Amino acid sequence: MEPKRRLFVRAFEAPDLLELFLVASVSTVLIVRLALHLTGYPSVGGELLHFAHVLWGGLLMLGALITALSFLDRPAMQIAAVAGGIGFGLFVDEIGKFVTRSNDYFFQPAVALIYVVFVVVFLIVHTIHRPRKSTSEEYLLNALKELQELARGDLDMREMERAQEYLSRSDPAHPLVAPLRSTLERIEPLPWLGLPAWRRARSRVSGIYRRLASARGFDAAVIAFFVGQLLIKLAYGAMLIFVVGLGWRQVLDIRFVGRVAERMVELSPLEVAQLAASGLAGWFVLMGVVRIGVSRVAAYRMFERAIVTSILLVQVFSFYSEQFAALVELIFNLTILAFVRAAIAAEEAREAEAKPSMARSDAVSRLPRPPDSR
Repeated sequence: MEPKRRLFVRAFEAPDLLELFLVASVSTVLIVRLALHLTGYPSVGGELLHFAHVLWGGLLMLGALITALSFLDRPAMQIAAVAGGIGFGLFVDEIGKFVTRSNDYFFQPAVALIYVVFVVVFLIVHTIHRPRKSTSEEYLLNALKELQELARGDLDMREMERAQEYLSRSDPAHPLVAPLRSTLERIEPLPWLGLPAWRRARSRVSGIYRRLASARGFDAAVIAFFVGQLLIKLAYGAMLIFVVGLGWRQVLDIRFVGRVAERMVELSPLEVAQLAASGLAGWFVLMGVVRIGVSRVAAYRMFERAIVTSILLVQVFSFYSEQFAALVELIFNLTILAFVRAAIAAEEAREAEAKPSMARSDAVSRLPRPPDSR
């Protein structure tokens, strides 16, 4: 049964862009607070004026909005997501000034309020893009959006595969569906020199990944890496809560186990939330480990969720406790996130390339065999 026509048509690529927006926002808050701490909270504008960074945040959000409304291509949308995320991070970082009569940037609950804002934004995004049956109109319009890259001569195999899938789920009676399918069938792969420089660089990275992924023991190495970094993060979080919270004298005491039990009871809501967020990231890593033998893409998606959870949730609490260490961890997480997304793109491209060959082999196997000459 076809779902009812909706007032707004969802963009299927929006969750990735909104996730990019959130990562940029959280990263901006962490970096700004550390930079201000290290520089002694300077005043930009001299003794008379003060150009608060909320103003620069507003300008960046304005620039992101103008970019999103002015251009159609995917790189422009990604730039708008990053610029808007940085601008929103600069804006929400000064929330302490907005909720206190004294305009107190150092308002103690400000970090918790910032966290609540990010969680609310995350829930709104999740509500809009929660799994549900899409309409044929949504599939057709998203197929047309994928084909925008065709007009620029920049349609890769993964984008073509998505367009074909969306068209297969569109209303076949629509006058655009058949011509678009016919157009896709006539498309030849783009020559290497015809690709932009950033696409050629991505293709090289993809080639390096494929060589590594074909090596024996690659999956085991991936599992060891993500489980290892998870254990290190959990150990670090436990050290912040228990070792730093109790003090080294208590740690060296023979009654340390009893002290830890008492500390568990005395955990603040912020520390409980930090442990819960770390546990959620750990659950995603565990799910990735379980799925890697079945589908690398599914496993990498779980690892990606673990990293995003760490950036959006765990990092905020870590920054509240240890600013410099949290910034180092943020840089590490962003680097790993970039590699995981590159691996997902490479695996999806490999699967898209494998489908036609599999279809051909299936067709050959179904051909009638010649009679036995004997």
